[in-house]
Amino acid sequence: MSNPLVDMEKPDVIFCIGTNMTECHPVAATRIKRAIAKGAKLIVADPRKIPLAEMADLYLPLRVGSDAALLLGMAHVIAREGLADEEFMAARTTEQAEFLEHVAEYPPEWAESISGVDAKLIEEAAKWYGAADRGAIYYTLGITEHICGVDNVQSLCNLALMTGNIGREGTGINPMRGQNNIQGAGDCGALPNNYAGFQPVTDPANQAKFAAVYGRETDLELGPTKVQALDMCGDRIRAMLIDGENTVVTDPDRKHCEHALKSLDALVVIDIFLTETAALADVVLPATAWAETDGVCANTERRVQRLRKAVDPPGQARPDWWILNELARRMGFDGFEFESAKEIFNELCSLSPIYAGLDWDRIEHGEYQWPVPEEGHPGTPILHQEEFVNGRGIFQMITYRDPAETIDHEYPVWLTTGRRLASYHTRTQTGRSEGIDYLLPEETLEVNPGDVADWGLEHGGWAKLSSPRGSVQIKVEATDRSPRGTVFASFSFNNVPVNFLTGGGYDPVTDTAELKVCPVRVEPV
Repeated sequence: MSNPLVDMEKPDVIFCIGTNMTECHPVAATRIKRAIAKGAKLIVADPRKIPLAEMADLYLPLRVGSDAALLLGMAHVIAREGLADEEFMAARTTEQAEFLEHVAEYPPEWAESISGVDAKLIEEAAKWYGAADRGAIYYTLGITEHICGVDNVQSLCNLALMTGNIGREGTGINPMRGQNNIQGAGDCGALPNNYAGFQPVTDPANQAKFAAVYGRETDLELGPTKVQALDMCGDRIRAMLIDGENTVVTDPDRKHCEHALKSLDALVVIDIFLTETAALADVVLPATAWAETDGVCANTERRVQRLRKAVDPPGQARPDWWILNELARRMGFDGFEFESAKEIFNELCSLSPIYAGLDWDRIEHGEYQWPVPEEGHPGTPILHQEEFVNGRGIFQMITYRDPAETIDHEYPVWLTTGRRLASYHTRTQTGRSEGIDYLLPEETLEVNPGDVADWGLEHGGWAKLSSPRGSVQIKVEATDRSPRGTVFASFSFNNVPVNFLTGGGYDPVTDTAELKVCPVRVEPV
């Protein structure tokens, strides 16, 4: 996030798109509720009438996969109505003239023809955000899990740049992280394109820096993404280590994923429970849970926080860092003489410019948000206040692209997937709680009541849900939360493996799967 969580209470206008925040980030969403109580206007763009949409002053019910068209239409209106911040653009951006000329081609009527959102609603949303003194954007996986996920994010950045809603209190571009410490994992270099601290692996200076520390040189090329790695299984990749991820349930095109993992010579899984992925492993190494571990997390607002062991782990469970350390040592690698999480974190601080001013003792109370570039620095709650990392913000000339797969006579219904409040991700943890089972005992397919009648379905009855990759059976829930022609299910339940169906396309830049758009056929069972 460019701004801290407390800033969620401070905007005049809040624009939430592709985020089911009250279910997926319920604690953070309380700050949105406080902002509304103080008089902030809330705009929500989502294909489903989620609880957040019911709270909105303005709801934009867009068709799945059409975010870029909607955002182009909004940019057009902001430019046309003279709401662009000319002073900010001149001082802090490039390509502004080209961008304004570009968006002139995409009026709200054009955006309506693709997104299905009334042009007048698009105009109103654009005017609210463009005229706001403090306009803030919040998004999550509903924006990124598309073949045009990068385009969608850059479109949101365009809106912030053209209105100057960045680098100030109560503004910003704020992606809400999907899981605990996803931010921290990226900070540490758990990415195919960066070393720790987001230092590109393609930079020879970074290569030399880390070679000096680790005593071995890495290639000056990007590593494979997870999607690419699964495609290489059984060929270029013969063994795989999966740590803390239930890949079989979370990844698209489950049939392909299972085939890839089974084709390996050796699969090792580190986890706290025997997940569906761990069940395929040759070796399972038991990890400690969060309350059994000393360590560090960085949360969605870039706040660096200590974890403190509260109880001893069961059986042979060990911290992930200890397991990885021991594996490396027994494989003959030098440099893995760590005796504590403290030593590992302090090494990270010595190598990462954004952590350079921190150490284990300084994060005792969790008050610092990176970047903290030097000792004595107070941290950076708000990014981009005076300048951007590259000096100026660059407008991107985005155009609309259809999803990888679109509805047709064989698969005439849009399926979109996501999460639910009562279950967390693949239910590795929440699925083992009787209380959670009471709240959410099974997965259902949300279908508009009109479609239930037209398709010969019954509320509480069963349906067969099919895509080009397979079929699943799922219980029907009649609800107007889903619009006509669109259905929704979460991927949480292994006995209803919705990700058998997904995986029609991937973003060409990030390899992120198009999990939010999947044409399907729905038939009564």
